[in-house]
Amino acid sequence: MTYLIQGETGDWEVVIGLEVHAQAATAAKLFSGAATEFGSEPNSQVSFVDAAFPGMLPVLNGKCIEQAVRTGLGLNAEINLDSVFERKNYFYPDLPAGYQISQYQQPVVGEGKVTLDLADGRTKEVGIERLHLEQDAGKSLHDQDPRRTFVDLNRSGVPLMEIVSKPDIRGPEEAGAYLRKLRAIMRYLGTCDGNMEQGSLRCDVNVSVRQAGENTLRTRTEIKNVNSVRFVMQAIEQEAERQVGVYESGGEVVQETRLYDAGKGETRSMRAKEYAHDYRYFPDPDLLPLRLTPEYVEQIRATLPELPDQRKQRYMESYGLKPEDASVLVAEKEAAEYFEKVAEGRDGKTACNWVMTNLFSVLNKQGRSVTDSPISADKLGKLLDLMADGTISGRIAKDVFEIMADTGGDPAAIVEEKGLTQITDTSAIEAAVDTVIADNPGQAEEYKAGNQKVIGWFVGQIMKATQGKANPQQVNQMLRAKLSG
Repeated sequence: MTYLIQGETGDWEVVIGLEVHAQAATAAKLFSGAATEFGSEPNSQVSFVDAAFPGMLPVLNGKCIEQAVRTGLGLNAEINLDSVFERKNYFYPDLPAGYQISQYQQPVVGEGKVTLDLADGRTKEVGIERLHLEQDAGKSLHDQDPRRTFVDLNRSGVPLMEIVSKPDIRGPEEAGAYLRKLRAIMRYLGTCDGNMEQGSLRCDVNVSVRQAGENTLRTRTEIKNVNSVRFVMQAIEQEAERQVGVYESGGEVVQETRLYDAGKGETRSMRAKEYAHDYRYFPDPDLLPLRLTPEYVEQIRATLPELPDQRKQRYMESYGLKPEDASVLVAEKEAAEYFEKVAEGRDGKTACNWVMTNLFSVLNKQGRSVTDSPISADKLGKLLDLMADGTISGRIAKDVFEIMADTGGDPAAIVEEKGLTQITDTSAIEAAVDTVIADNPGQAEEYKAGNQKVIGWFVGQIMKATQGKANPQQVNQMLRAKLSG
């Protein structure tokens, strides 16, 4: 469904491009051996290179190159065998060298694409413009002292993969889907942990609007360093509405950098938007051009895991899952692996239903993730086995599941302890059926008069009388036989 903003002069379309800064999963920084561990004491992970001491030379971390190429391959992107590191010059207290080592004209990864799975069942391709490597800056701390700003250089030199999309995104929902898909791909690849709350995945959002039907792009603004998918979606909505208001009041949108204030639900101006020539890019004289061999790229390609889109297709083909269900399961690698353990040797659709409906509901209520689930995949599989072999009914299975969610117990032991084994003895079921029919002659006559729906009421009464232990299929068959006789 197209996202449009209704204005006084007609409908407006939103055009979005995202610049995602993903921290490469490495133990050391891009050009030094300093650690990259999150949460360390301020300025405890800083080398002389990170602090830009005179005479210190950068040494390229090969693992960062591998992670960038790996990510590029996961994005179906072109890998550039020749690339160049450049100096991006600007002055700020948390950038001690006065420049950032980045890539501009010749990045390590070129054009690619990502396929989005949208909420309405559609898929959409979003183009990738490039992926380039760069070092992160330090962090200015303005809230530690009322009169002074402190600088923490722990992040100075941390390796970032900046993934720049084409302006193919057309609304907040698509932007959210793009970010979630990008994060999933990198987590599958093991190239970035995707923890936005820790700063290892940040997003700059480029937004412009144009009247529906226009083909040209209008002036864009950039919203810097948005650190959650929800805030990205909110920032797009607020900024797009602001721009529509500017145009409809006769004004012009100014190209600038803005910040999103989540508390106030608005964007605000930060500074005039810089252009590439403002940074005076030039090749870094301390770093030779990076030259990769085709063999190096193919070696990395050979180690790629099954990615979300491939796994989704397999789930649809092997388990008969609907596309929307398969998309949900593969969105998180851990959830997909959990599902596969449950589904192994069992009915895939049943496993999918229990994982998505029952397990995810419990995890949401308890504020847990799949990796911290109170019910292991092995135990959930055993519960499905008890249902499949007729030991317990579906209704009893739900009761057992709730106990498992609270205690983490074994399903067979819970069934044994609580005396929940399903009644399959024909004589016991027949006695319950006879009693319910005898006690409800009016409903029996309704069935005989052609009201087939009343059979459900009878089944409910018998299940109630047997505390849910009667085999529902046997109850249904016996009821129909007796009421029709």
